[in-house]
Amino acid sequence: MTQHRTHLALIALAAAGCNSPVSADTPSTAPAAQQQIADAILAAQVEANGVPGMAAAVTRDGEVIWSGGAGYRDLDRKLPVDTDTSFRLASVSKLLTATAAMVLQDRHLLDIDAPVQRYLPGRRLSWPSQINLRQLAAHTSGIPHYQDVDVARGGVHFDTVDEAVAIFADRSLLFAPGTDYQYSSYGYTLLSAAIEGAARTPFLSFVSRTITYDLPLRPDLEPDPAHDTVAYEFEDGAIRAADPHDYSYSWGGAGFRGTAPGVALFGARVMRDSFLSPEARAVMWTPASMNDGSPVTEGEDRIAFGWRIGTDSDGHNIAHHAGVAIGARSALLVYPESGESVSVLSNAVWVSDIKETATMLAAPFRVDQGGPQTPCPAWASRYSGSFGDKPVTGTASFAVSDGICRGTLGLDNAAGDWFDAMPQANANHLTIISVLPGDRLDRGALVTPSGTYDLRRQADGRFVAVLSPTRKFIVHLQR
Repeated sequence: MTQHRTHLALIALAAAGCNSPVSADTPSTAPAAQQQIADAILAAQVEANGVPGMAAAVTRDGEVIWSGGAGYRDLDRKLPVDTDTSFRLASVSKLLTATAAMVLQDRHLLDIDAPVQRYLPGRRLSWPSQINLRQLAAHTSGIPHYQDVDVARGGVHFDTVDEAVAIFADRSLLFAPGTDYQYSSYGYTLLSAAIEGAARTPFLSFVSRTITYDLPLRPDLEPDPAHDTVAYEFEDGAIRAADPHDYSYSWGGAGFRGTAPGVALFGARVMRDSFLSPEARAVMWTPASMNDGSPVTEGEDRIAFGWRIGTDSDGHNIAHHAGVAIGARSALLVYPESGESVSVLSNAVWVSDIKETATMLAAPFRVDQGGPQTPCPAWASRYSGSFGDKPVTGTASFAVSDGICRGTLGLDNAAGDWFDAMPQANANHLTIISVLPGDRLDRGALVTPSGTYDLRRQADGRFVAVLSPTRKFIVHLQR
């Protein structure tokens, strides 16, 4: 399928929607074997990346089918991550803001193609009046992201969104609106101000009343020691508690927090027609264009109204966003075709392919249980192959444990050198966990310090994981 047809298909699916209700109280309903595999992948990821704690959840048709936690929310007190642990969402917060704008669009209270100044009668902006809300959401407005002068931004509290807008309202644009792309959380501060103006309600109140209401999602404002994770950061390879940080300069861009089930259920809510009309959802997930008609892209994804539009390793359409902030690495990913929503939350920044990690945590619940039945390669003791353009060899070990084929690959080679260059804990091995239960390994999760990747058995018996468009890990197991 061509890229153009793929995005048309996603827009059609957005219009079709998912009509099942969203339930925050529904217990996990997926088969125990699938939940066990997802638990194993998440635990292995925390061990590999050195992050103190992570949580993840998967919903299908508005119900939680799996929720998992690994590691600690508080290292000093040895408090483990659990279902109710609340993490900073970082830029996943932008999806709440984008959705709030689309709800207002649905209610004919806001026009995303209107100049932003229309909704800010009391705030003078020094930029061209043609900056519209669609450009703010797609990062094509020209408004800069955080700059050197903002280094101390987390030490100041702003009582209103308008006060936060004043931080950058007089700064020069990086380019004429609609002519280029530059990621900007300040653009979302301005978008949240426009939402506030259109709703005639404070932004945080509107989001709480209209978007999150019964979900465990809230502004990162008042601490909740009973549930909040400590925010951590890596310093010279060691983990330490991060300093306090006030996100009032951009509630709409980076300032929310919540639990993994809460974030996944928000993704499910977005796919529900009773919450957001098919027409509004289609607008939100339509890839944006520059003034000259060229696509707005970042990496392999098209940029829509807040969401990234792309495909997973199976070619299935996804809408998603990731986040990074002090003490946080996060992602939300939804599958409009089949109704799944996946969240992944961490309490420290780590060099990660978190989108790929999210798809692999969902894989046990999505992969066809049929197909080849290649036995777990318990006979293997070594491997050879390549990592990018470098030849690699190493030790290998596999066994079926607790009903799952699991393995390790030694990293005394170029692959190990590459992973050890990251700021997380050094790795002496990579973990492989079959995404299908039982004595079989046809498709596995390759868990690494930089994320979890799709490892697939080829017709010639080799296993291949694509870590990036230019980097593959090819493994030939040997006795």
